[in-house]
Amino acid sequence: MVVFSCAGCGAVMTVRVARVALPDHAGQKYGHDLLSGLLEPGTYAVDPGDGRPWHTLQPEPEEHGVRLLTYCISGPPDRIGIAPSDVRGTVFIPERLGGCCCGWDGQYGPNLACAECGRPVATRVDDCGFWQVVWLEPDAVRPVAVAGPVQRMMDWEELPSAPPVDPRGYWSPQWRAAVAVALAHLLVVSGGKRVAVPDGPVAEVFRRAIDSLLPLGKPERHLILAGPGLSPAIMDIALVPRHPQTGEVWPCEAGAVVPLAADVWAYLAFHDDRRLVPAAYGMPVGLRRDDPPPLLPHSLFRPDGRVFLSTLERLAAFRQPWLRRIYEQMKDRPYMDPFA
Repeated sequence: MVVFSCAGCGAVMTVRVARVALPDHAGQKYGHDLLSGLLEPGTYAVDPGDGRPWHTLQPEPEEHGVRLLTYCISGPPDRIGIAPSDVRGTVFIPERLGGCCCGWDGQYGPNLACAECGRPVATRVDDCGFWQVVWLEPDAVRPVAVAGPVQRMMDWEELPSAPPVDPRGYWSPQWRAAVAVALAHLLVVSGGKRVAVPDGPVAEVFRRAIDSLLPLGKPERHLILAGPGLSPAIMDIALVPRHPQTGEVWPCEAGAVVPLAADVWAYLAFHDDRRLVPAAYGMPVGLRRDDPPPLLPHSLFRPDGRVFLSTLERLAAFRQPWLRRIYEQMKDRPYMDPFA
């Protein structure tokens, strides 16, 4: 367990927190509603950034008495994400809170300062369409080890499961982000060859995008769901879970491995969304279960196009000409079918 303290005066900035893997939807912007927290209280995650050089924005000069507004929502590499409720000893920087809708999106840089010394230390993000989080600036804080309960490491057999549909009947934005990340990795390991996906839930979320991005023809590669609790088999491309705490990818001996967020993987592997139909002369009507049927989405599944593109940019194989062509075709139209 650690707490983070101000690098300037040493004041404690957070409660005790344990590290977890960065969620796939960390950089996602979704809809116009207020979203929930990016991270669970008591945890933190580190965002390595997108690999591009980071330059701190400088104030723009005034032209004809009007200050030019230049801003950027992204930040430097290795920012530390933390739940807003876990932050302590900070105050808002008023001049960096403008220009938002229902909250703050951090577009003007760090908007939280140390209450003791006034040093800018973090950026709170809670505007509509953004997952709520506080990003601690890597050069402004220091981790300090503290005594406390040792974080229990989850076994592979205990992976959580997340439903694919929200209460309104829409596809979960977390699912759309997680599948987009996995799709970028799948594209790389495919080598540009056609990939077959067996019928079932995996095909429902991957097949349309695969058919759109890879050439038509007879499949040369095969994607199979693999992981803890599933029967071992000889696999070409294995779709496996990524541990939610360590970020470790489940080990297997497949020809290639595609990681998928653990809660999405677990649902695909073990949940059956088929509706039960009463059989003739079966259970009497009065004794049938009154549980509501599982929610079904209103539309076909669409991975998040912007998350897909940002993931592809970070992969070393992105430099290959065939991947660059796909990226160039999509970058100005991340909402084109089958993405949204």
